[in-house]
Formats: sequence, structure tokens, C-alpha cells
Amino acid sequence: MRTHVTAIVRACFAALRQIRSVRRSLSRHTLLTLVRALIVSKVDYCNSVLAGIPDQLQDRLQSVLNAAAHLVFSARRSERITPLLRELHWLRVPERVTFWLCILAYRCLHGTAPAYLAESLQRTSDVDTRRRLHSADSAMLVVPSTTFPVASARAWNSLPSSVRNIPWLTTFRRELKTVLFRSSFDND
Repeated sequence: MRTHVTAIVRACFAALRQIRSVRRSLSRHTLLTLVRALIVSKVDYCNSVLAGIPDQLQDRLQSVLNAAAHLVFSARRSERITPLLRELHWLRVPERVTFWLCILAYRCLHGTAPAYLAESLQRTSDVDTRRRLHSADSAMLVVPSTTFPVASARAWNSLPSSVRNIPWLTTFRRELKTVLFRSSFDND
């Protein structure tokens, strides 16, 4: 994963340098659109595979988001990043990974994900030996032994049941981001 993260970080900082060179010619809305398209999308692309990576690699990815936030606000590098990320409503890297894992789990459970992913997740209520357990009524997932299902099942099971039981994807995404945003920034 180190090679993958290094490639993402390198590409993002190269794009940030290019954006910085034209930033004075752009409106803030256009600047933010460019940053989302060229930077944030790279950090988010297939980031569910980043579940469980070491903190050092997460920090390198976070440095990209921090630099992008500083660029959007024309802030000095010494300025605190938390208020900038809050203003942009950007999740930190660990919460971004959790966000996309939960979106994938939601899509698997609602039949809108590819079959090969959907087959890897299973509700506890669908397992014969667990039907009588309290967890069978809680919309939780069985934690399997392979990477994606483990990470997504753990992320899904960590959500409040009120979020897990939302029937519409757009509402689920909004509530999920709210929960993760609070967990990310309430500690600061």
C-alpha cells in the first residue's frame, strides 16, 4: 500500500502546484471545483482498499487534504487545519475510508452493488445459527474472514442502528456523513 499511497500523494501535490499557479485567476467556486475534481477525487478513488493501513500512510493522505484546504482558503501552512476542514465539510482520511466502506455495504445490502461484492456480505439475521440471537434483529452484518467484507462489516456494524436502517441511499449518505463528521471533529 505504501507504493499506492505514494503515487496518490505525488499526483495530488503535482496537481496542487498547478492549481496554485492559476488560483488568482479563478473564483473561489471554480477553485473548489478544481480541487474536488483533481485532488479529493484521487484521495477517494478506491479508498476502501485503504482500510486498516498504518497511521503513517493515513497521515500522508491527510497532508494532501490539508494542503488542498489551505489552498482553497489561501491560508498559511501554520494556520490550524480543523476550522478549514469543518468549513469545507471534508471528512478526515479515516472517516472518508469508513464513509465509502459503509456506502458499499449499503449498496450490497440493497442490491445495487456488483454481485461479487454483495455475495461477500451477510446479515446476521440470514444465518440460521444466529436467528435467535439479539443481533439478528439489529441489521448487523456477519464479520467474514477476507479483507473487504471484514472492513465493511466492521464499519457498518459501528454505525448507529438509526443510520443502518435508513431505506434511501441519498438519506443514508447524508446521515452517514453527519455521524462521521461529528466523530471526526467533536474531539477537537
